[in-house]
Amino acid sequence: MNVQAEQARSVRSVSTPSRPRYKWELLALLFFAFFFHQGDRAIYGVVLSAIKTDLGLADSQLGLVGTVLFATLAVMMPVAGYVGDICNRKRIIICSLLFWSMATALTGLAGGLVGLIIFRSVATAGGESFYAPAAYPLLAAHHTRTRAVALSIHQASLYIGVMVSGFLGGAVAELWGWRSAFFVFGGGGIVLGVIMMWRLLDAPAPVGGAAGPRDSIWDALGVLFRSRTALLLTLGFTAIVFVNNAYVVWAPVFLQERFSLTLAQAGGYAMFFHHLAALAGILFGGWLSDRIALARPVFRPQLMGIAMLLAVPLIFLMGRAGTLALACAAMAGFGLFRGLYEANTHAALFQVIAPRHRASAVGVMTMLAFLVGSASPWILGRCREAYAAGEGLGYGFSGLSLAYLAGGCAVLGVVFFTFRRDHCAEDEA
Repeated sequence: MNVQAEQARSVRSVSTPSRPRYKWELLALLFFAFFFHQGDRAIYGVVLSAIKTDLGLADSQLGLVGTVLFATLAVMMPVAGYVGDICNRKRIIICSLLFWSMATALTGLAGGLVGLIIFRSVATAGGESFYAPAAYPLLAAHHTRTRAVALSIHQASLYIGVMVSGFLGGAVAELWGWRSAFFVFGGGGIVLGVIMMWRLLDAPAPVGGAAGPRDSIWDALGVLFRSRTALLLTLGFTAIVFVNNAYVVWAPVFLQERFSLTLAQAGGYAMFFHHLAALAGILFGGWLSDRIALARPVFRPQLMGIAMLLAVPLIFLMGRAGTLALACAAMAGFGLFRGLYEANTHAALFQVIAPRHRASAVGVMTMLAFLVGSASPWILGRCREAYAAGEGLGYGFSGLSLAYLAGGCAVLGVVFFTFRRDHCAEDEA
């Protein structure tokens, strides 16, 4: 019996006698944590027009705030990944949640570009960066046969958080001003952090109580570069992040100026239709993958690559649509295929990365993706400045389809060339 199999069996006996279904409670707690993780990030795009009017900022400056946020996330991710592999993940998650929630609340006090960058970009990203490298391996440690389902449900909170922030953030901004939206979401995250202090447990200890010798930080962070499959999956994830970063910052503004919508309408339409379809895609994709991948492990990257390529014409259409209905339909179709991809983002990576290196691999993959993806909000801000009102963002969004084309080809390269060599079997019985 190998060590991974023994560890997998130990996971199923970790729950305390009074909490036999803890793995589902864990999923619920992390679901709501990720809800605020993404909702806090998305409200910036929802209230962007109000911030511009109040603070008198240029479009490129507004895009720069998003670019600095994503670049800060990228720089912090390798450190967060290594810390997630060697430290108590419960404490990491709780501290991360409290820190980014306080930074979100303080964003409501910003008086100009510098304040937005400090609170919205640097402080918020500094807290958010430590969440994912600890949360995804923690879920994977407690879920074996239900791994993709659990990761998909967790990822679904991204879409729900963004949808809720679209309507709620816009409504709060119209009623009480854009600052109040940050106060509401930041305060909610702080309350959840206090609850998690009481209920959250750390990952199970390895069989026999020994974790084995600790790798150096360079060995741990270099694990992604030793797998061609992991590198190709990172290219696909980079394309996803590049487009998503631009979408969450600029989609509400695009709809508002193209179709003369109110702030609440633009934020609601941009976030609701796309993310509702993505929610359906990720839940179906997780369920389908868990049913097929046990017998056919390569199915996960197959589904991911095909989904990205099917989204290409819909992203192009989104930017060129002449009616609100057509734009929303394209956003929804794009969201559906995005969800099918994201159902397997981490489950596929974990097929080629050993359990003890997973937080580090998530950290490095996210760093690389966000280093590239951090440029997209600024690029679309420049597009908006360069063309007539309602056209610049349209051209920018259509151009983003090329990123999905490149990413889809990279992931299909996994299927045809690298997966069978790099796949590491793990007992998920």
